[in-house]
Amino acid sequence: METVSLKLRKQKNIALIAHDGKKQELIAWCKKHQDTLNRHFLIGTGTTARMITEATDLPVKGYNSGPLGGDQQIGARIVEGKVDIVIFFSDPLTAAPHDPDVKALMRIAQVYDVPFAPDKATADFIITSPLMDEEYEHEVINFRQNIAERAENLKEQ
Repeated sequence: METVSLKLRKQKNIALIAHDGKKQELIAWCKKHQDTLNRHFLIGTGTTARMITEATDLPVKGYNSGPLGGDQQIGARIVEGKVDIVIFFSDPLTAAPHDPDVKALMRIAQVYDVPFAPDKATADFIITSPLMDEEYEHEVINFRQNIAERAENLKEQ
């Protein structure tokens, strides 16, 4: 399958999301890394975005809350090439009513080769990487070509 090269700018677009039981942990993590996060563009799901902004003064553009489609909105931004990193402190011990949306978000991040941190340790490794403040070029599937080939194959059937 053919690939195309994508370049992430120095200023990254970072999505910040947390399940209810992990919101305070994400807020503490944001406070710890506030200087770095201030250099990037931040988005998040509803309540999480509001809570981070109130606790840290970091400007976080909010979307809907996760159960009301916020995870899907973030996923759409990934598809549009508008999210470079996802920090999603998920709670593996509590059932979430929108679990299929969370799985879809994780899948679309993987499809588009977007770094995805489901916990503090992974987020720490990502945020302290030297690549955070550099341009980064990576290869992703050429989706336009893939769609064209699939359409052609369907015509032949």
